[in-house]
Amino acid sequence: MLQDYIRAALARAHYELIDDAEPFYGEVPGLKGVWATGETLERCRDNLESTIEGWLLVRLSRNLNVPEIGGVTVRPPKE
Repeated sequence: MLQDYIRAALARAHYELIDDAEPFYGEVPGLKGVWATGETLERCRDNLESTIEGWLLVRLSRNLNVPEIGGVTVRPPKE
């Protein structure tokens, strides 16, 4: 379930080149605060995947809404 969400989010990621030591920038539209950089596109994508995972775990642990993405829904665990 979590891996499906992460894959769906990565499929919607947008990447661009920026003027920085890590020139590759990626973000996932609709997931506030989810972005990453990297020295290469592959490294940026790896960093973005890690960021999505951390963002998702924090939201779930705090019982916060996780928006549907690509038809994949994740719900916080029931107490």
